[in-house]
Amino acid sequence: MSGKGNDRALEVLKEYWGYDSFRPKQEDIVRTALEGRDVLAILPTGGGKSVCFQVPAMIRHGIAIVVTPLIALMKDQVQNLTDRGIRALCINAGMGRREVDTALNNALYGDFKFLYVSPERLGTRLFQSYVQEMNVSYIVVDEAHCISQWGYDFRPDYLQIGNLRDIVDAPVIALTATATPKVAEDIMERLRFKDGCLIKSGFERPNLSYIVRRTEDKLGQLLNICNSVQGTGIVYVRSRKKTEELAAFLSSNGVSASFYHAGLGALSRSDRQAAWKEDRIRVMVCTNAFGMGIDKPDVRFVVHFDVPDSPEAYFQEAGRGGRDGKRSFAAMLWNSSDTKRLRQLATVSFPSLEYVEDIYHKVHIFYDIPYDSGIGRQLKFDLDEFCRHFKLQRSSAYYAIMYIDRTGHWTMSEDVDISTKIQIAVDRNDLYDIEFPDRRMPQLLEILMRKYTGVFSYPVPIDEDYVASQVGVPVPMLRQLLYKMSLEHTIRYVPADHATVIFLHHDRLRPKNVNLDPKRYEMLKDSCVGRIQKMIDYISEEDTCRSAYLLEYFGQSESEDCGTCDICRAAKSKAAGPVEAAARLSTFINHEKSGVYVLEDIPMELIPVLRRLIDEGTVPPPQIA
Repeated sequence: MSGKGNDRALEVLKEYWGYDSFRPKQEDIVRTALEGRDVLAILPTGGGKSVCFQVPAMIRHGIAIVVTPLIALMKDQVQNLTDRGIRALCINAGMGRREVDTALNNALYGDFKFLYVSPERLGTRLFQSYVQEMNVSYIVVDEAHCISQWGYDFRPDYLQIGNLRDIVDAPVIALTATATPKVAEDIMERLRFKDGCLIKSGFERPNLSYIVRRTEDKLGQLLNICNSVQGTGIVYVRSRKKTEELAAFLSSNGVSASFYHAGLGALSRSDRQAAWKEDRIRVMVCTNAFGMGIDKPDVRFVVHFDVPDSPEAYFQEAGRGGRDGKRSFAAMLWNSSDTKRLRQLATVSFPSLEYVEDIYHKVHIFYDIPYDSGIGRQLKFDLDEFCRHFKLQRSSAYYAIMYIDRTGHWTMSEDVDISTKIQIAVDRNDLYDIEFPDRRMPQLLEILMRKYTGVFSYPVPIDEDYVASQVGVPVPMLRQLLYKMSLEHTIRYVPADHATVIFLHHDRLRPKNVNLDPKRYEMLKDSCVGRIQKMIDYISEEDTCRSAYLLEYFGQSESEDCGTCDICRAAKSKAAGPVEAAARLSTFINHEKSGVYVLEDIPMELIPVLRRLIDEGTVPPPQIA
């Protein structure tokens, strides 16, 4: 970056984000982008990826198109940019054609700097007709590993990004936290990089200690961790039901805890996330729906109560601990049931292709969609209802639907927030002759007519918070008013919803014409089996440093042992000798107070000795002094 360009980038960083300098590698990425070159940035979780494209996009003329599959993160980033006084908008799977048309019109003519878009929108005629006229500053690809067939989360819609380069002459900024060397090479090829510029930060997290513990008493170990480590924590589990059960268990044992999963309503998710970030909730028990884009620096521990099915997912989730650089812990609890489940997962995740095609047709039958029709439809989908109707096993049906997604026949977006929609159902002139039972109703109609064009012609999405504030009522009262008006047939009211949506990419195909790509199927299955085995090897490892194992998986072969994981600490303790280690340990224990000690004061290499003495009954379990 030239001196002038560097100064301008720092000015923007300071003006909008309040920082005086860039983090490691951020400046290199920004400089490369401002030179107009394609760049792939691989930064660990918490490495500040968003600044790497937001700063150059603020400097360069035009609007940046940001492709991301994460609707919650998309909305969060748009809100964050708006709060900083930067104009941004988004288009996602929950929006109808008119909403998309309005948003694209605003992006073209409204002097916006960022347009966030979900990948399934890229190939639509409507999007392409608008984007050809836009002055695009950058094509930004977030979660770029999704474009690689070798990635753990491949998404066919991402393949449209390469085609976007045929009609948009703008450099690409691709970003991801998890990419093996093979995946990185594939990303640059599929995004048609003009020169392979890869900027990669080291994946070492020296302040994050990886702990793997085999135990039949996961609940006891979890409670022990929550009581022994001070500060905020995250507990990851695989099922929504288990988030609620574990949160209740921790709360009943005096730990401030709540749960979070994508099945909660938008307001509940927002409230719980805010309570956790503001330290009103100490421990969040959650599925992997929690954590994306949450920049909370002081997370002291991340516990995986269930073993993830890939090193990529584990590394990203564990990496949410200790972003402030202070000592933090990433603990994995496992037993034989975890390894059994992981080995079964590959079989369950890949049902036969005959079964997959049958599910393809059953989805269309479920919605009465005949052959040769259906393209562009958005189906509000309830998996449980679907499985009940056809008497299907839930997990097999789910993975069949997801494989159809991966072959590009449709896109399934889980847990989409769908806005409230209103259409005024009577003629404008007749409104003044209606006697309303509530004086706030005519005021509400006036606000709707002023704010939303087309409200007489079709159901338009409304901003409930804005309308409620204008009427002077809380949102629940607004919904009651709208419902009562719908009973009077004054309006058509489509309430806000939180649902899974299937977006159909083409008309329904006839039997035997559904291309399920058997070669890709086998490749994905083999890749899935390989990642699962890597996780089993990781938790079973007894000699290799945990950090070194993970770094080698991501292509960083020459790395020193961390010295703080459970394996490194056990090696130190063994080298020191049991007598010497026990003598050192005794200096941290207040024997006059019945063996009281503070776990955090004890050096990490002595923890295995402490655990042995606890098992022997020589030392009491940990207490908070």
